[in-house]
Amino acid sequence: MGDMICVGRLAGAFGVRGEVRLKSFCADPEAIVDYVPLSTADGREFRQIVLTGQGSGAYTARVDGITTKEEADALKGADLFAPRDRLPALPDDEYYHADLIGLAVHDTGGALLGTVRAVLNHGAGDLLEVLPPHGQATVLLPFTLAAVPTVDLAAGRIVADPPEGLFEG
Repeated sequence: MGDMICVGRLAGAFGVRGEVRLKSFCADPEAIVDYVPLSTADGREFRQIVLTGQGSGAYTARVDGITTKEEADALKGADLFAPRDRLPALPDDEYYHADLIGLAVHDTGGALLGTVRAVLNHGAGDLLEVLPPHGQATVLLPFTLAAVPTVDLAAGRIVADPPEGLFEG
């Protein structure tokens, strides 16, 4: 799914008539409806999404093809993907998570620190989950300009200046 970007996730049923809870990963959360059709990793396609409300941490929505609570619950946790070419271009200092995952992370001296496994955000800013080269436990690297001064997508690498002791183990 290299040309697809995850823009949201189905989070289970809302009520008993097929409405779903929908988490949007878009900068403007309501813009998720602008990127239809959306697809799941297994190829199921949703051509229409209508936001019907907003709950805690998610929207409520009607999604074509989902008409019962059981169908909505069966899709709980399904990521929704949009084609990259339907999404807006980003400024030079912003990145889609999909572009960062898999990049090699080197320190400022060129030593390999690991590979980006995931991009996380628990409310205080983005973190890069970095898997060291020898399979040790992952390290959470703050995705700030101070800790990550260079992201070079063309070269497939990140240069990091991590806080002292972060990668020692």
